[in-house]
Amino acid sequence: MQEFDLLVVGGGPGGYVAAIRAAQRGLAVGVVEKERPGGVCLNWGCIPTKAMLRSAEVYETVLHAADFGVHVENVTIDYDTIRRRKSSVVKGLTDGVAGLLKSNGVTVINGHARFTGPTTVDVYAAGESPLGADGPRYAAEPAGAQPIEQVKARDVIIATGSVPVQLPLPGADLPGVITSDGAFGLTEVPKRIAIIGGSAVGAEWATLFATLGSEVSIIEMQKTLVPAEDVEVGKALGRSFTKRGIKVLTEATVSRVDQAADGLKVTVDGAKPQQIDADVVLVGVGRKPNTASLDLDKAGVATSERGFITVDDKLRTNVEHVYAIGDVTGKALLAHVASHQGVVAAETIAGHHAAIDYNVIPAATFTHPEIASVGLTEAKAIEAGHEVVAAKFPFAALGRAQSYGDTEGFLKIVAGKKYGEVLGVHIIGHSASDLITEGALALALEATLDELAETIHAHPTLGEIGMEAAMAALGLPIHVAPPKKR
Repeated sequence: MQEFDLLVVGGGPGGYVAAIRAAQRGLAVGVVEKERPGGVCLNWGCIPTKAMLRSAEVYETVLHAADFGVHVENVTIDYDTIRRRKSSVVKGLTDGVAGLLKSNGVTVINGHARFTGPTTVDVYAAGESPLGADGPRYAAEPAGAQPIEQVKARDVIIATGSVPVQLPLPGADLPGVITSDGAFGLTEVPKRIAIIGGSAVGAEWATLFATLGSEVSIIEMQKTLVPAEDVEVGKALGRSFTKRGIKVLTEATVSRVDQAADGLKVTVDGAKPQQIDADVVLVGVGRKPNTASLDLDKAGVATSERGFITVDDKLRTNVEHVYAIGDVTGKALLAHVASHQGVVAAETIAGHHAAIDYNVIPAATFTHPEIASVGLTEAKAIEAGHEVVAAKFPFAALGRAQSYGDTEGFLKIVAGKKYGEVLGVHIIGHSASDLITEGALALALEATLDELAETIHAHPTLGEIGMEAAMAALGLPIHVAPPKKR
């Protein structure tokens, strides 16, 4: 039996960060991971999708090169090369994480963990992936298998992430009906694809395949796409998608998928019931905790009705010496949240202080145009009892956006009316994922509109948009027309 001060079950963006920080604090650390280090984010989520979206962005840029005085002929897509580049990027980063774990003295045990007690696990050789080589190894060990290792630790962190939700939908098991994980197994760009779910996952795949030439339909049950975002952002994305030729169906649900002579037929219910023809149906309606084969009951760990592990502000579960971080906690299913939770848990175990503020969590969706946000939407701020002032500033009014040739979108800032404290920042437009950091810092430092407006921003940059929006919210805009007097 191997023994450690800390055992981390799962080597994703929460698990490997926790392991490294704990090792830096002098603990003997082991990690159980069934595939390459990096978890869903590096292997099947954040990184591979962004690598493929970058290929799509380059393709779209070249298609419009003539607008910039550059003439290119015979532009084509090589999807095999796109996939190979994606795999190369993933391998480079996962190998890098493996190297970091090794250099920090962390022991990595390859396999699948099952609890035998609160701080003891049996490790089994991981089963084959139900998606083959192009999917994560979610499968548990074969029936009757014997453990390849037994591990004991003083403290344990559960960091096993999440898996895609499977809809109880007639026809969900038909060939061609896939999840976001299964999308990586596609060897060619589908001619027609229907995407169920208009949140971040579905919207990003819609952007990718529409850019690469697919006929895309996206079906969302809420009133707008990306319903967690400010309603104005969701509406703007819907308009942008429609202009790009994507069929956007909101306030609509899918009741069944049927086999058709030339592919699949998707039945959509809503204000305008209809059927959509598709070659591929991608289900991207959310994720659930990846705990089904951990035998949590043997550890005594409590979970919510939805199966997420219950934790306190230090990521402690109801069982002493057992912690949980990342998607399994259900706090916010984002890689950077998992990483910060990993730091907090590791520092707590090592006897140091660390904290996380769930009110200041930036989020980004890598559609075209990009979306990013932090803090309260205007509606949520009003619902919370704030008297608010809100203002937007368009990218089209920025010299940098004009020169770059991408002027779609805006930044919206939400603030308290009396004191001007920043409550939320919401962006749709070029480089939104990079620009949101200023918004997160503003919330973390409790900045006001005055402070943002008075901070000198470099010109010409996209970053000026935060300053300009703050001035607009103060009623003193410089580069857009002043608000009409009532």
